[in-house]
Amino acid sequence: MRKIQIAIDGPASSGKSTVAKLVAKELGYTYLDTGAMYRCVTLLALENNWSDNDLALILEGIDRHKIRFETSEDGGQLVFLEDRDVTHRIRENDVTNNVSWVSAFAEVRQKLVEQQQEIAAEGGIIMDGRDIGTVVLPNAELKIFLVASVEERADRRYKENMAKGIPVDLETLKQEIADRDYKDSTREASPLKAAEDAVVFDTTGVAISGVVEFISEKVSEILDNGHCLC
Repeated sequence: MRKIQIAIDGPASSGKSTVAKLVAKELGYTYLDTGAMYRCVTLLALENNWSDNDLALILEGIDRHKIRFETSEDGGQLVFLEDRDVTHRIRENDVTNNVSWVSAFAEVRQKLVEQQQEIAAEGGIIMDGRDIGTVVLPNAELKIFLVASVEERADRRYKENMAKGIPVDLETLKQEIADRDYKDSTREASPLKAAEDAVVFDTTGVAISGVVEFISEKVSEILDNGHCLC
């Protein structure tokens, strides 16, 4: 059966990663968490006390430290910097609150996009992020742009953090998500926006299963019709 490229974009906590993992499992596709890659670079910057004045050092860090993914025993995804498992570390608040300035560098994005495109070249791939449909996979057969209210996204992140034992204040989360939206949508390099041919889906009040079903139906339409939903 023909396998396609699927791009899922949207703002922070819009459900991209959760949905992408489930769709990938259902279809037998490879899932690539592009956001985790930017978080890995952010972690490198924090650990080395690099600032936005240290772009050359950040780029050297990307070249020196291989980012790779593995599947855990329970079918989840593990993220590694070289041989170090950073799956949980990159989700902590200090990384979350700094990833926007790191990912705003066009040079950083270019390096990671090249890696992402190499992985996606053979198809059967689903990626989520903020510029997948516009920059990373502009020719993807299916592009989905997920949105949700700030309140709902903050509540989702709050529950995720509490489940992981990460202390956080709900009102603080709301402000951080709103700030992240502004930074991501106004940056010069690959700003957050829906591709012209993307299907926009508001997940506010919609269960994860409903979003997965919606995307799976779109995939079936493409495979049945033999062309993209443009």
